[in-house]
Amino acid sequence: MTSETLQSIRLRPFRDVDDYAVMAELISTANLADGIDDIPTAASLRADCEARSEMDPARDFVFAEVGGRVVGFGEAYRQVRDDVAIYWTFGAVLPAYRGRGIGRAILAANERRGREIAAVHDDPRGRAFASWVSEREGRAEGLLRGAGYTPARYGFAMIRLSLDALPEAALPPGLEVRPVEDTHHRAIFEADNDAFRDHWGHHEATEDDFAATHASPDLDTSLWRIAWDGDKVAGGVLTWIYASENEALGVRRGWLEHIFVRRPWRKRGLATALIASALDGLRERGMTEAMLGVDADNLTGALRLYERLGFTVKDRATYYRKTF
Repeated sequence: MTSETLQSIRLRPFRDVDDYAVMAELISTANLADGIDDIPTAASLRADCEARSEMDPARDFVFAEVGGRVVGFGEAYRQVRDDVAIYWTFGAVLPAYRGRGIGRAILAANERRGREIAAVHDDPRGRAFASWVSEREGRAEGLLRGAGYTPARYGFAMIRLSLDALPEAALPPGLEVRPVEDTHHRAIFEADNDAFRDHWGHHEATEDDFAATHASPDLDTSLWRIAWDGDKVAGGVLTWIYASENEALGVRRGWLEHIFVRRPWRKRGLATALIASALDGLRERGMTEAMLGVDADNLTGALRLYERLGFTVKDRATYYRKTF
């Protein structure tokens, strides 16, 4: 890389709400080129950001420009997972501008911002930079490895290519699925958080997380399947349809974003019954396929369950981290 190439890269901060559209277009273009099925909208990015009180777009986002054109984007933010402070770094660069040092400049900017955020936190259980990278992002993996990050975990995106021949599975005795009402939102949120406390990388859900979920323009809780045992939430499948993403990809797909069963109700077939019901609900809405994400080392046997229910691995991702 020449010094002239480096000098042509200009990093700038987030300016105003119009930058959400810039972010959405850039991320979508990069992901489509890499074959990654994640196509955000300006509305969804803005809703998520504005619901999070600790996020400061003017300092947490960075835009890379070449000749006045935005060709790259980066984001840095902090989460506590398993009591360790994780300083996430995320970035995207347009395919035509890769290999010019832009990704390296964005990663460096993200790490600088992460250190600024870390300066106001004690983080007694330790801290690390981290990023999830798809196997389709070869340059990104090389960039992280070159910057001292090492693989620490793996995950899969799984797909069920047809919603025909759905499994039949009855709910365990004593449980029932009820339509979601507004008054149920808090109980579902708390039950979901509780169910994942014994999972790797658990992030204790916050009020910001609650606000972000219910601010999403894609939210439709009528798709959710929630099992109740009296007045207690036993488990659920939080299903989403991203209409704009489906249009961009040319698919009719639903996502099973959160599949959870709380400890007292596990090993009774509840997850199977809820997933079967969720898939049936997607078919009723005109969807023809479904996707979900899973930790490759999930101790509850989720991967094997999803395979039995007709899901196959579509994409693989690696969790990279670096202590500091």
